[in-house]
Amino acid sequence: MNYLVIFGKPRFLGLLTDLEQEIDRGTNVVIESARGLEIADVVGILSEEQLCKYKERFELPKESEASDNDQLKSTEPPLQYVKLMRFADELDVSDAKWQRQEEDEALPMVRKMLKNHSLPMKIVDMEYLLDRKKLYFYFTSEQRVDFRCFVKELAKEFKTRIELRQIGARDEAKILGGLAPCGNPCCCSYWMLEFLPICIRMVKEQNLALNPSKISGLCGRLMCCMSYEYDTYSELWKDLPNPGTKIKTSSGNYQIAGADIVSKSVRIKSPEGVEFLVPISEFKLFKKTVEGGEKWNLHVNLADQAEAHNLFGKEVFALKGSCSELDESLEKDCDECSAHRPKAKGKNSGRGRSFRK
Repeated sequence: MNYLVIFGKPRFLGLLTDLEQEIDRGTNVVIESARGLEIADVVGILSEEQLCKYKERFELPKESEASDNDQLKSTEPPLQYVKLMRFADELDVSDAKWQRQEEDEALPMVRKMLKNHSLPMKIVDMEYLLDRKKLYFYFTSEQRVDFRCFVKELAKEFKTRIELRQIGARDEAKILGGLAPCGNPCCCSYWMLEFLPICIRMVKEQNLALNPSKISGLCGRLMCCMSYEYDTYSELWKDLPNPGTKIKTSSGNYQIAGADIVSKSVRIKSPEGVEFLVPISEFKLFKKTVEGGEKWNLHVNLADQAEAHNLFGKEVFALKGSCSELDESLEKDCDECSAHRPKAKGKNSGRGRSFRK
Protein backbone atom coordinates (compact mmCIF):
# COMPACT_ATOMS: atom_id res chain seq x y z
CA MET A 1 0.00 0.00 0.00
CA ASN A 2 1.06 3.56 -0.70
CA TYR A 3 0.62 6.50 1.69
CA LEU A 4 1.04 10.26 1.45
CA VAL A 5 2.65 12.04 4.42
CA ILE A 6 3.37 15.69 5.31
CA PHE A 7 6.42 16.71 7.33
CA GLY A 8 8.40 19.82 8.24
CA LYS A 9 7.27 23.41 8.71
CA PRO A 10 7.33 24.06 4.93
CA ARG A 11 4.86 21.15 4.60
CA PHE A 12 6.90 18.85 2.38
CA LEU A 13 5.15 15.85 0.84
CA GLY A 14 6.49 12.33 1.18
CA LEU A 15 5.54 8.98 -0.34
CA LEU A 16 5.56 5.75 1.62
CA THR A 17 5.40 2.95 -0.94
CA ASP A 18 4.97 -0.84 -0.79
CA LEU A 19 3.92 -1.07 2.85
CA GLU A 20 2.24 -4.20 4.17
CA GLN A 21 0.66 -2.78 7.34
CA GLU A 22 -2.33 -0.44 7.36
CA ILE A 23 -1.89 3.06 8.77
CA ASP A 24 -4.82 5.23 9.81
CA ARG A 25 -5.16 8.79 8.63
CA GLY A 26 -3.66 11.32 11.06
CA THR A 27 -1.17 8.85 12.56
CA ASN A 28 2.23 10.25 13.53
CA VAL A 29 5.15 8.27 12.13
CA VAL A 30 8.92 8.68 12.22
CA ILE A 31 10.41 8.81 8.73
CA GLU A 32 13.80 9.28 7.13
CA SER A 33 13.66 11.98 4.45
CA ALA A 34 16.32 13.71 2.37
CA ARG A 35 16.85 16.07 5.33
CA GLY A 36 17.11 13.43 8.06
CA LEU A 37 14.99 11.88 10.80
CA GLU A 38 11.69 13.66 11.47
CA ILE A 39 8.04 13.18 12.43
CA ALA A 40 5.38 13.12 9.70
CA ASP A 41 1.59 13.06 9.60
CA VAL A 42 -0.13 10.44 7.47
CA VAL A 43 -2.58 12.18 5.11
CA GLY A 44 -4.12 9.04 3.64
CA ILE A 45 -3.75 6.05 1.38
CA LEU A 46 -3.01 6.47 -2.34
CA SER A 47 -4.19 4.26 -5.15
CA GLU A 48 -1.89 3.41 -8.04
CA GLU A 49 -3.66 5.96 -10.24
CA GLN A 50 -3.30 8.70 -7.61
CA LEU A 51 0.35 7.80 -7.12
CA CYS A 52 1.04 8.20 -10.85
CA LYS A 53 -0.72 11.57 -10.87
CA TYR A 54 1.42 12.83 -7.98
CA LYS A 55 4.58 11.67 -9.72
CA GLU A 56 3.62 13.41 -12.97
CA ARG A 57 2.51 16.58 -11.21
CA PHE A 58 5.74 17.06 -9.30
CA GLU A 59 8.02 15.35 -11.85
CA LEU A 60 9.26 12.92 -9.24
CA PRO A 61 12.24 10.75 -10.35
CA LYS A 62 12.31 7.03 -9.91
CA GLU A 63 13.02 5.65 -6.45
CA SER A 64 16.36 4.19 -7.56
CA GLU A 65 17.43 7.55 -9.00
CA ALA A 66 16.33 9.38 -5.86
CA SER A 67 18.53 7.23 -3.66
CA ASP A 68 21.60 7.79 -5.85
CA ASN A 69 21.08 11.48 -6.56
CA ASP A 70 22.89 13.57 -3.96
CA GLN A 71 21.51 16.81 -5.36
CA LEU A 72 18.03 16.03 -4.01
CA LYS A 73 19.36 16.20 -0.46
CA SER A 74 20.25 19.85 -0.90
CA THR A 75 17.36 21.05 -3.05
CA GLU A 76 14.62 19.43 -0.91
CA PRO A 77 11.95 18.75 -3.54
CA PRO A 78 8.30 19.31 -2.58
CA LEU A 79 7.57 15.60 -3.11
CA GLN A 80 10.04 12.84 -2.34
CA TYR A 81 10.26 9.20 -1.38
CA VAL A 82 10.63 8.67 2.36
CA LYS A 83 11.37 5.61 4.47
CA LEU A 84 9.20 4.49 7.38
CA MET A 85 11.34 3.95 10.48
CA ARG A 86 8.69 3.36 13.16
CA PHE A 87 5.43 4.63 14.57
CA ALA A 88 5.89 7.73 16.72
CA ASP A 89 5.53 6.96 20.45
CA GLU A 90 4.83 9.37 23.32
CA LEU A 91 8.54 10.12 23.73
CA ASP A 92 8.87 11.18 20.07
CA VAL A 93 5.80 13.40 20.29
CA SER A 94 6.95 15.03 23.53
CA ASP A 95 10.43 15.63 22.06
CA ALA A 96 8.87 17.31 19.03
CA LYS A 97 6.72 19.56 21.23
CA TRP A 98 9.74 20.47 23.34
CA GLN A 99 11.70 21.33 20.20
CA ARG A 100 8.90 23.64 18.95
CA GLN A 101 8.89 25.41 22.33
CA GLU A 102 12.69 25.70 22.30
CA GLU A 103 12.55 27.18 18.78
CA ASP A 104 10.06 29.86 19.87
CA GLU A 105 12.28 30.82 22.80
CA ALA A 106 15.51 30.93 20.76
CA LEU A 107 14.12 32.87 17.77
CA PRO A 108 14.33 36.36 19.40
CA MET A 109 17.95 35.69 20.38
CA VAL A 110 18.81 34.68 16.80
CA ARG A 111 17.30 37.89 15.45
CA LYS A 112 19.41 39.91 17.89
CA MET A 113 22.50 38.07 16.67
CA LEU A 114 21.54 38.95 13.10
CA LYS A 115 21.41 42.68 13.93
CA ASN A 116 25.07 42.57 14.99
CA HIS A 117 26.03 41.34 11.51
CA SER A 118 23.89 43.99 9.71
CA LEU A 119 22.83 41.57 7.00
CA PRO A 120 19.92 42.48 4.65
CA MET A 121 17.82 39.46 5.59
CA LYS A 122 14.91 38.54 7.85
CA ILE A 123 14.78 35.36 9.94
CA VAL A 124 11.29 33.92 9.56
CA ASP A 125 11.48 30.71 11.57
CA MET A 126 13.77 27.87 12.67
CA GLU A 127 13.29 24.11 12.85
CA TYR A 128 15.09 21.25 14.59
CA LEU A 129 15.08 17.77 13.15
CA LEU A 130 13.93 15.00 15.47
CA ASP A 131 17.44 13.70 16.17
CA ARG A 132 18.76 17.31 16.59
CA LYS A 133 21.58 16.62 14.14
CA LYS A 134 20.56 19.56 11.97
CA LEU A 135 18.97 22.95 12.57
CA TYR A 136 17.24 24.80 9.71
CA PHE A 137 16.74 28.57 9.52
CA TYR A 138 14.29 30.03 7.01
CA PHE A 139 14.91 33.63 5.93
CA THR A 140 13.72 36.14 3.35
CA SER A 141 15.89 38.58 1.44
CA GLU A 142 15.64 40.59 -1.76
CA GLN A 143 19.23 39.84 -2.73
CA ARG A 144 21.98 37.30 -2.28
CA VAL A 145 23.51 37.38 1.20
CA ASP A 146 26.94 36.29 2.37
CA PHE A 147 26.06 34.81 5.77
CA ARG A 148 29.15 32.63 6.38
CA CYS A 149 30.19 34.51 9.54
CA PHE A 150 26.61 34.41 10.80
CA VAL A 151 26.43 30.63 10.29
CA LYS A 152 29.65 30.14 12.26
CA GLU A 153 28.22 32.09 15.18
CA LEU A 154 24.99 30.05 15.04
CA ALA A 155 26.92 26.77 15.00
CA LYS A 156 28.93 27.93 18.00
CA GLU A 157 25.77 28.85 19.88
CA PHE A 158 23.60 25.79 19.10
CA LYS A 159 26.43 23.22 18.68
CA THR A 160 24.86 21.42 15.73
CA ARG A 161 24.89 21.57 11.93
CA ILE A 162 23.28 24.78 10.64
CA GLU A 163 21.55 25.23 7.29
CA LEU A 164 19.94 28.45 6.06
CA ARG A 165 17.17 28.31 3.46
CA GLN A 166 16.08 31.39 1.55
CA ILE A 167 12.32 31.49 0.93
CA GLY A 168 9.89 33.85 -0.77
CA ALA A 169 7.05 35.96 0.62
CA ARG A 170 4.45 33.31 -0.16
CA ASP A 171 6.56 30.63 1.53
CA GLU A 172 6.77 32.85 4.62
CA ALA A 173 2.96 32.90 4.89
CA LYS A 174 2.95 29.14 4.30
CA ILE A 175 5.32 28.50 7.22
CA LEU A 176 3.89 31.01 9.70
CA GLY A 177 0.22 30.53 8.80
CA GLY A 178 -2.57 32.82 9.98
CA LEU A 179 -6.11 33.87 9.14
CA ALA A 180 -6.88 35.04 5.62
CA PRO A 181 -9.24 37.99 4.89
CA CYS A 182 -12.10 35.48 4.50
CA GLY A 183 -11.68 34.41 8.14
CA ASN A 184 -10.37 30.92 7.36
CA PRO A 185 -6.78 29.69 7.75
CA CYS A 186 -4.47 30.47 4.82
CA CYS A 187 -4.93 27.94 2.03
CA CYS A 188 -1.16 27.60 1.57
CA SER A 189 -0.64 26.61 5.22
CA TYR A 190 -3.73 24.39 5.39
CA TRP A 191 -4.39 22.26 2.32
CA MET A 192 -2.57 23.57 -0.78
CA LEU A 193 0.16 21.34 -2.20
CA GLU A 194 1.89 23.94 -4.37
CA PHE A 195 1.65 27.59 -5.39
CA LEU A 196 -0.14 28.38 -8.62
CA PRO A 197 0.93 31.29 -10.86
CA ILE A 198 -1.41 34.27 -10.44
CA CYS A 199 -1.51 37.49 -12.49
CA ILE A 200 -3.60 40.66 -12.48
CA ARG A 201 -5.40 39.47 -15.62
CA MET A 202 -7.20 36.85 -13.53
CA VAL A 203 -8.57 39.60 -11.31
CA LYS A 204 -9.75 41.70 -14.27
CA GLU A 205 -11.51 38.82 -16.02
CA GLN A 206 -13.45 38.05 -12.84
CA ASN A 207 -14.57 41.69 -12.68
CA LEU A 208 -13.14 42.20 -9.19
CA ALA A 209 -12.18 45.54 -7.69
CA LEU A 210 -8.52 46.39 -8.29
CA ASN A 211 -8.02 47.31 -4.64
CA PRO A 212 -4.73 45.93 -3.24
CA SER A 213 -6.17 45.63 0.27
CA LYS A 214 -8.98 43.35 -0.99
CA ILE A 215 -7.12 41.14 -3.46
CA SER A 216 -3.84 40.68 -1.54
CA GLY A 217 -3.16 38.00 1.04
CA LEU A 218 -1.02 37.99 4.17
CA CYS A 219 2.08 37.61 2.00
CA GLY A 220 1.37 40.86 0.16
CA ARG A 221 0.88 39.01 -3.13
CA LEU A 222 -2.33 38.28 -5.00
CA MET A 223 -4.48 35.82 -3.06
CA CYS A 224 -4.30 32.19 -4.18
CA CYS A 225 -8.11 31.99 -4.35
CA MET A 226 -8.03 34.28 -7.40
CA SER A 227 -7.15 31.20 -9.46
CA TYR A 228 -9.90 28.92 -8.16
CA GLU A 229 -12.65 30.16 -10.49
CA TYR A 230 -10.42 31.58 -13.21
CA ASP A 231 -10.90 28.61 -15.57
CA THR A 232 -14.68 29.06 -15.43
CA TYR A 233 -14.44 32.79 -16.12
CA SER A 234 -11.87 32.20 -18.86
CA GLU A 235 -14.25 29.82 -20.59
CA LEU A 236 -17.03 32.36 -20.18
CA TRP A 237 -15.02 35.20 -21.76
CA LYS A 238 -13.61 33.06 -24.58
CA ASP A 239 -16.04 34.31 -27.25
CA LEU A 240 -16.66 37.74 -25.72
CA PRO A 241 -14.83 41.08 -25.99
CA ASN A 242 -12.82 42.33 -23.04
CA PRO A 243 -14.53 44.05 -20.08
CA GLY A 244 -14.92 47.76 -20.71
CA THR A 245 -15.34 47.38 -24.48
CA LYS A 246 -17.82 49.83 -26.00
CA ILE A 247 -20.38 49.06 -28.71
CA LYS A 248 -21.04 52.20 -30.72
CA THR A 249 -24.63 52.77 -31.86
CA SER A 250 -26.68 55.70 -33.16
CA SER A 251 -28.35 56.17 -29.77
CA GLY A 252 -25.11 56.03 -27.78
CA ASN A 253 -22.43 53.62 -26.58
CA TYR A 254 -23.19 50.34 -24.86
CA GLN A 255 -20.43 49.20 -22.49
CA ILE A 256 -19.60 45.67 -21.35
CA ALA A 257 -19.54 45.99 -17.58
CA GLY A 258 -18.86 42.37 -16.59
CA ALA A 259 -20.23 38.84 -16.54
CA ASP A 260 -22.63 36.87 -14.37
CA ILE A 261 -21.21 33.39 -13.97
CA VAL A 262 -24.35 31.95 -12.36
CA SER A 263 -26.71 32.80 -15.23
CA LYS A 264 -23.91 32.69 -17.84
CA SER A 265 -24.77 36.16 -19.05
CA VAL A 266 -22.98 39.37 -19.95
CA ARG A 267 -23.69 42.53 -17.96
CA ILE A 268 -24.30 45.43 -20.37
CA LYS A 269 -24.49 49.12 -19.44
CA SER A 270 -26.80 51.14 -21.69
CA PRO A 271 -26.26 54.78 -22.76
CA GLU A 272 -28.85 55.77 -20.14
CA GLY A 273 -26.76 54.14 -17.41
CA VAL A 274 -29.04 51.09 -16.94
CA GLU A 275 -27.38 47.69 -16.49
CA PHE A 276 -29.02 44.53 -17.81
CA LEU A 277 -28.01 40.95 -18.56
CA VAL A 278 -27.74 39.37 -21.99
CA PRO A 279 -27.23 35.58 -22.30
CA ILE A 280 -23.94 34.66 -23.92
CA SER A 281 -25.73 32.66 -26.60
CA GLU A 282 -27.63 35.83 -27.64
CA PHE A 283 -24.75 38.29 -27.43
CA LYS A 284 -24.03 38.29 -31.19
CA LEU A 285 -27.72 38.88 -31.89
CA PHE A 286 -27.76 41.68 -29.31
CA LYS A 287 -24.74 43.36 -30.88
CA LYS A 288 -26.23 43.12 -34.37
CA THR A 289 -29.55 44.50 -33.13
CA VAL A 290 -28.20 47.57 -31.32
CA GLU A 291 -25.69 48.37 -34.08
CA GLY A 292 -28.61 48.39 -36.54
CA GLY A 293 -30.31 51.14 -34.55
CA GLU A 294 -32.92 48.93 -32.92
CA LYS A 295 -33.48 48.47 -29.17
CA TRP A 296 -33.08 45.26 -27.27
CA ASN A 297 -36.33 43.96 -25.80
CA LEU A 298 -35.00 43.57 -22.29
CA HIS A 299 -33.39 47.00 -22.53
CA VAL A 300 -36.80 48.60 -23.35
CA ASN A 301 -38.37 47.15 -20.21
CA LEU A 302 -35.50 48.25 -18.03
CA ALA A 303 -35.59 51.72 -19.59
CA ASP A 304 -39.22 51.99 -18.53
CA GLN A 305 -38.17 50.96 -15.02
CA ALA A 306 -35.45 53.61 -15.03
CA GLU A 307 -37.99 56.26 -16.14
CA ALA A 308 -40.35 55.16 -13.36
CA HIS A 309 -37.48 55.36 -10.90
CA ASN A 310 -36.75 58.94 -12.03
CA LEU A 311 -40.41 59.87 -11.62
CA PHE A 312 -40.42 58.33 -8.16
CA GLY A 313 -37.34 60.38 -7.30
CA LYS A 314 -39.12 63.57 -8.44
CA GLU A 315 -42.13 62.69 -6.28
CA VAL A 316 -39.89 62.14 -3.28
CA PHE A 317 -38.22 65.49 -3.93
CA ALA A 318 -41.62 67.20 -4.17
CA LEU A 319 -42.70 65.50 -0.95
CA LYS A 320 -39.58 66.75 0.77
CA GLY A 321 -40.35 70.27 -0.47
CA SER A 322 -43.90 70.12 0.89
CA CYS A 323 -42.61 68.83 4.23
CA SER A 324 -40.16 71.72 4.46
CA GLU A 325 -42.98 74.21 3.73
CA LEU A 326 -45.08 72.57 6.47
CA ASP A 327 -42.19 72.91 8.93
CA GLU A 328 -41.82 76.62 8.07
CA SER A 329 -45.54 77.25 8.65
CA LEU A 330 -45.43 75.45 12.00
CA GLU A 331 -42.44 77.51 13.12
CA LYS A 332 -44.28 80.70 12.09
CA ASP A 333 -47.36 79.70 14.13
CA CYS A 334 -45.16 78.97 17.17
CA ASP A 335 -43.54 82.42 16.89
CA GLU A 336 -46.95 84.11 16.75
CA CYS A 337 -48.17 82.17 19.83
CA SER A 338 -45.08 83.13 21.82
CA ALA A 339 -45.60 86.81 20.87
CA HIS A 340 -49.20 86.87 22.23
CA ARG A 341 -48.36 84.87 25.40
CA PRO A 342 -48.48 87.12 28.57
CA LYS A 343 -45.16 87.60 30.30
CA ALA A 344 -44.79 86.43 33.91
CA LYS A 345 -44.19 89.01 36.61
CA GLY A 346 -42.16 88.71 39.78
CA LYS A 347 -38.65 88.47 40.98
CA ASN A 348 -38.26 84.77 40.31
CA SER A 349 -40.28 84.60 37.08
CA GLY A 350 -39.09 81.95 34.69
CA ARG A 351 -36.84 80.35 37.32
CA GLY A 352 -39.36 78.15 39.09
CA ARG A 353 -40.31 78.38 42.76
CA SER A 354 -37.95 79.54 45.49
CA PHE A 355 -38.06 78.12 49.00
CA ARG A 356 -36.74 79.85 52.08
CA LYS A 357 -36.45 78.67 55.61
